[in-house]
Amino acid sequence: MPLTIAEIAELCGGTAAGDPARSVRAAASLETASSTDIAFVTGKKALAVAASSQAGCLLVDSSFTLAGPWALVRVENPRASFARVLAALYPPKRKFAGIHPTAVVASSAAVADDCCIGPHTTVGENTVIAAACTVGPSCCIGDNVTLGPGSVLHANVTIYDGVTIGARAVLHSGVVIGADGFGFALVNGRYEKFPQVGTVSIGDDVEVGANSCIDRAALGVTRIGNGTKLDNLVHVGHNCVFGEHVVVAAQAGFSGGITVGDFAVIGGQAGIGEKAIIEAKAIVGGKAGILPSVKVHAGEPVWGIPARPLRKHLKGLAHVAKLPELREQVQQLGQQISRIEADVKKKS
Repeated sequence: MPLTIAEIAELCGGTAAGDPARSVRAAASLETASSTDIAFVTGKKALAVAASSQAGCLLVDSSFTLAGPWALVRVENPRASFARVLAALYPPKRKFAGIHPTAVVASSAAVADDCCIGPHTTVGENTVIAAACTVGPSCCIGDNVTLGPGSVLHANVTIYDGVTIGARAVLHSGVVIGADGFGFALVNGRYEKFPQVGTVSIGDDVEVGANSCIDRAALGVTRIGNGTKLDNLVHVGHNCVFGEHVVVAAQAGFSGGITVGDFAVIGGQAGIGEKAIIEAKAIVGGKAGILPSVKVHAGEPVWGIPARPLRKHLKGLAHVAKLPELREQVQQLGQQISRIEADVKKKS
């Protein structure tokens, strides 16, 4: 839906410069934007590109001084404001309210009247699906599940029995919540399953990327705090406890019993050993390996396998890069020693 410059300024809490009645219909990058598009400017590289941009409107901060054909909306954080504008320009498709004829909903389940339950979805006994939820096709929701208001389940999501999910959660396709944790005991030369009888509790405003899995606790609760965002292909093991607003990039894996503090950032393909503690606001770099029971402190990112503070990791890489040169120097020293020894033998 089109937005005027005045509407954009109001939406973003910014100040408009230019024709307030001018409208934009779409969003684009600075390089490709046309006169009916909006783009944003942040950083030196973007500033250089903005000079030749054909965008109809630019979201900029107070330091922007270039003149051009665009209307401007000055905001504190152009990128964050751009996200708000995107949501307004591209509102989600409205789904029908009701239960698709091919869906199977248990008679004891409570589904709010304004929910959308897609085709071939099943909803188990005593499950509660609150107002304004959207459940896509072929989802499987077990017994005694609670799904908070405004939550969205995309196609093929599986939620096992007894799981609780808060308000406005977004679970992308292929997500599995509440599968058994990886618990086995070696008895008389064979593995016997340790029953996983706990549950999973997910807070408000959590988003879980496609094909990610969050295991139920062996005992107690696997907990994901409010506002946490998990990328695609993330695995969270049994009895993990995530704080609020944690961000985890794709393919990261968490063993059992890990604690992750508020606002921690975990890079892609990081591997976290069991019972490790990631403190609030700590940063774990991509492909880092955190050993079991290790505590990662805030203050400096950790990187490498095993993970260590970034400065030490970079210093170690620099030393490794010098190994060929050092090897050559050692060979030369060895040759010099051999010549000296040969001279000594001749003189003796």
